[in-house]
Amino acid sequence: MPRSVRFRKMEGGVTAAGGFSAAGVACGIKTRKNTRDLALLLSDRPCSVAGVFTTIKAPAASVLWNRAVVGSGAARAVVVNSGNANACTGKRGEQDTAAMAIAAAGELGLDPGQVCVASTGVIGHPLPMDKVVAGVIEAAERLSPEDAAGAAFVDATMTTDTVRKTMAVRTVIGRRLVTVGGCVKGAGMISPQVATMLCFLTTDAAISPATLRRALKAAADASFNCITVDGDMSTNDTVLVLANGAAGNRRITRSGPAFEQFARALEFVCVHLAKRVVRDGEGATKFVEVRVRGARTDRDARTVARGIANSPLVKCAIHGGDPNWGRIVCRAAGCGAAFDPAKTRLRIGGVLAYARGVPAHTPLSQLQKVMQRQDVDLDIDLGLGKGRATMWTCDLSREYVTINADYHT
Repeated sequence: MPRSVRFRKMEGGVTAAGGFSAAGVACGIKTRKNTRDLALLLSDRPCSVAGVFTTIKAPAASVLWNRAVVGSGAARAVVVNSGNANACTGKRGEQDTAAMAIAAAGELGLDPGQVCVASTGVIGHPLPMDKVVAGVIEAAERLSPEDAAGAAFVDATMTTDTVRKTMAVRTVIGRRLVTVGGCVKGAGMISPQVATMLCFLTTDAAISPATLRRALKAAADASFNCITVDGDMSTNDTVLVLANGAAGNRRITRSGPAFEQFARALEFVCVHLAKRVVRDGEGATKFVEVRVRGARTDRDARTVARGIANSPLVKCAIHGGDPNWGRIVCRAAGCGAAFDPAKTRLRIGGVLAYARGVPAHTPLSQLQKVMQRQDVDLDIDLGLGKGRATMWTCDLSREYVTINADYHT
């Protein structure tokens, strides 16, 4: 993304763009009393819609439903529940997803095909539909365009998240102020394609569904497909963007300055949200950027970056501030990409650790110092070509084990 972007950050998330309202309520899906677990998002007019979803071969019922809605190119609402993924629940799960859409559509005066559905939480349990329907009714009554309503929406989507993750920017497209905002939930089971999370993006830009899909795919490839917490993909991964045209700009239907400006704004929001997911990774204490360059191809660079970012040995060393650079080099050499020790250089926090097959003459104390930072940069140059890639990850702590040992029970 070019450095010379022309937009500014602003408060808000899914309700920052004109014409959107939201709500979040507690309906009893989660066992903790008065914890929000049902969210509703509505546009006051028809929207173009685009989405990217998990590539897992056991997608949740909500993913199957949303693929059909996105295929139509049009939507107006999203209903979300947390505490129950409604995944691996067979025909019952598909029926319950449809029932969620029908319930929301009935309260909002829409066709069910205009309603996207998202679920997150424990896999393999049927939804308590009486509670879900009651939550939909209450959420519809509470819909509001205020920032507080957007915050309540976020709260109702969260599982092991510890903080709200929202972002919004405003830019000028065709002499009109256009806003792009959004939120994301996700802290564990985070892996590229598309990463385990739910992300909801809204914009008041006028843009065709096909053009919106192209912008979202590029934004996802530069953001959500560049993060990992533990390398595990989930059943429910969903990124949705709704564009309602309330800004009044000339409809974007093809490449050009208007499309480029919109795409940059969308990518900026997505990158910010993706990094927030990593920083809030389950048990995370450190943020790690893995940069690979000099690979034979971009594909090789991605393979190496992903291999390093997902390595438990590397992540544990980073957690302990241990400058055990050998683990990083070994992972790069063993992940299947072209590799030549005599051409490879590794820098940690800008400090040379390994070069051309042997340790660099860098004092161990200097490497320890950079490894103990809260933000750790790993830069590996393979010296074989022009391929490059970046991944964002976090350390692996004892707290991660505790969270996931007790998650289901």
